[in-house]
Amino acid sequence: MTTPSNLTVLEICAGAGGQSVGLEQAGFGHSLAVEIDTDAAATLRLNRPSWDVHHGDVREVSGRNYRGIDLLAGGVPCPPFSIAGKQLGADDERDLFPEALRLVKEANPSAVMLENVKGLASARFSTYRQSILGALETLGYQADWKLFYSSEFGVPQLRPRFILVAVKKRYRKNFEWPSAHGAPPTVGEVLLPMMESGNWPGAAAWARKADGIAPTVVGGSKKHGGADLGPTRAKAAWLQLGVDGKGIANEVPGPDTPLDHVPRLTNEMVARVQGFPLDWQFSGKKTSVYRQIGNAFPPPVAAAIGTSIATALGVRQVDTMNFEESVERELLAVS
Repeated sequence: MTTPSNLTVLEICAGAGGQSVGLEQAGFGHSLAVEIDTDAAATLRLNRPSWDVHHGDVREVSGRNYRGIDLLAGGVPCPPFSIAGKQLGADDERDLFPEALRLVKEANPSAVMLENVKGLASARFSTYRQSILGALETLGYQADWKLFYSSEFGVPQLRPRFILVAVKKRYRKNFEWPSAHGAPPTVGEVLLPMMESGNWPGAAAWARKADGIAPTVVGGSKKHGGADLGPTRAKAAWLQLGVDGKGIANEVPGPDTPLDHVPRLTNEMVARVQGFPLDWQFSGKKTSVYRQIGNAFPPPVAAAIGTSIATALGVRQVDTMNFEESVERELLAVS
């Protein structure tokens, strides 16, 4: 859903558009989206052909060309702060926080929003986090970090994200972090319309079993991880929800599928667990699509934080349907 807006955003490390969708729902129009992965950049262009998408390294972008935008946002690479990435922090060449700060200095946006993994919140990165806050304060911003769980915003998975928001000091009294929306829908509730779309007679019983939220979807990288639902512990958690996490299915269960079948999720289902809208399409082959989805920032979380930023800047954007409401409507439509 595109929301009319006069707010502008420069988004770096945009990926397949999870944050993009959420910010759009919050009322931000893209001046530029930057993404280095070929398939992810193609996904952005596929869904938003009018956007200016820079397929390349963020280091190639000058913030001076976007001076005075309302928001600089991005999901900077997480490997420098994740366990899988060995938590090298500033010593990791993939750390793009310095580039984000460069763009802030050049573009001078009214606000900044950067998201990363929970690992960045650990004690070992305390000095690093403080250095970023200090740099932003020098540039005239009031900044803070906060840990959110995606399930707090209607997404049917845990997925913790560590968020940095900085606003120009004249807006600091207006900014408030968003509050949790309450209990999220279950995996069964969210995926039932898709699971029964192939006329599988066991879909309703499966949905009743899948009565909890999912573990964090893990996208992996080109070097590590394939099209499955994560490490051993994650697969075990998925199995408790009646899902075979050892791979990704090409199609939904059909009318001849046994009642007690333990299904695998399709990429479309994983995208729904991430909170993507039904009409969002992905470019690339199966494994690439799964990685794009698995590495995304859930749109409902981005929308909630983006709305808080828009409100702080003095703009009341068009209200949009939240993820839980959209699930309820789909369930009513098929009942």
